[in-house]
Amino acid sequence: MSDAEAGRKLLLVAAVALIDPDWRVLIARRPAGKPLAGLWEFPGGKIEPGERPEQTLIRELDEELGIAVEEECLAPLTFASHAYESFHLLMPLYVCRRWGGFVTPREGQELTWVRPRDLRSFAMPPADEPLIPALIDLVGPLG
Repeated sequence: MSDAEAGRKLLLVAAVALIDPDWRVLIARRPAGKPLAGLWEFPGGKIEPGERPEQTLIRELDEELGIAVEEECLAPLTFASHAYESFHLLMPLYVCRRWGGFVTPREGQELTWVRPRDLRSFAMPPADEPLIPALIDLVGPLG
């Protein structure tokens, strides 16, 4: 391990693939002014100290999208581990097919529903890209 790698902070982020009845996945475009602005990503956010990933997603989905999610509706699917220049990201990806309310962008982000097989046509952060095959496998010929 290099000195640069040893000094990198570990950032824990939880993400979710919301899957609609047509087997499409929701992605959000990062708004201007944020790191990686303009790239598409799965909803989620930083895991706060003392918080479990499921709690993070319940909080973030309410804040970002105005939907209510029950913990039992979150199923872990896969994870990403990616070294950015100034930090190392560890990100579990959950799947959710049931939620309450209507998905509404609350933080200025653009939203779109995409078939998993079409996700690669959207520019995504490097950590999100390795998550795509698991979603394609999950949805299979439906998506």
